[in-house]
Amino acid sequence: MSFDNLSRVTQQRPLRMLLVNAGEADALTWAGLVQPLRLAATALGRDVLHLETMTPAQVVLAQPGWPPHNPHLALLVADEGQSPMAPELSRAVIERCRSAEYWGGVGAGVLWLASAGLMAGVRIALPWALYADTEGISERAILTPHLFELDGRHLSCCGGAASIDFSLTLIEHLFGATVQAGIKESLCIERVRGHEERQRVALQARFGALQPRLSEAVTLMETNIEEPLSTDDIANLVGLSRRQLERLFKQYLGSLPSRYYLELRLQRARQLLLETNHSIVQVGLMCGFSSGSHFSTAFGALFGNTPREERQRKLLP
Repeated sequence: MSFDNLSRVTQQRPLRMLLVNAGEADALTWAGLVQPLRLAATALGRDVLHLETMTPAQVVLAQPGWPPHNPHLALLVADEGQSPMAPELSRAVIERCRSAEYWGGVGAGVLWLASAGLMAGVRIALPWALYADTEGISERAILTPHLFELDGRHLSCCGGAASIDFSLTLIEHLFGATVQAGIKESLCIERVRGHEERQRVALQARFGALQPRLSEAVTLMETNIEEPLSTDDIANLVGLSRRQLERLFKQYLGSLPSRYYLELRLQRARQLLLETNHSIVQVGLMCGFSSGSHFSTAFGALFGNTPREERQRKLLP
């Protein structure tokens, strides 16, 4: 599911956005999310973006119709170490968030929404540190190792530093690349990580003890980008048959080993295109693509643009 699906709300003016902070005001998860959006609201004006921030207590005390009435986008935000809200408070906050066309959570807010049974069948990006608390939700929600997700109307972000990437991604898709570029410059941010990028420790945290061979296989892939190993080679190195390895990847990562490996290589290629001056041909070779046409086709299928177009993003002001 692409963040381009937010296009339905981009035409709404003013776009009403509600952020409910159930954690500390100085937590990185909250600051990383709200600061870029505040800059966007200042630059665009309230007739374009009406940004409202509230505490859970303010949500409960708010009278019907208190702004923002029927927000287009609402998020419940809390740092991963935050204790859950009291049940009555939680219900009021969740109901307000669910009144939005797009809604979800950031950090611990993702876990709270999933624990309330509201993320059944939905792909969610949960902070890796909270994976130990997922026993009650793992059979309902679909946990991914990504930094953030958009699945239907549901938004989720693992929080921490990824909140900045999430916030800037929302700004780009809601208000355009030019607005995002200005805010990146204000915050001295050179690169925004994409939603498909992975939390580096998520796999180890979730599967390391229970599925060490899966973790070992992924590590082999990550350390052999320029000269990719075959699926059979990886299976032999971790002591499994090809069929067993494919079953593990399908069960826990929802993908075949070959597809997962290809996406790792393409994500690395995207990073090199944005962060280095290597030519496009060199980037393809560094990520295991001997054919320029194969590299371009695979890149376009995953990211929706060509390596050349991706390189142009680096040159934008």
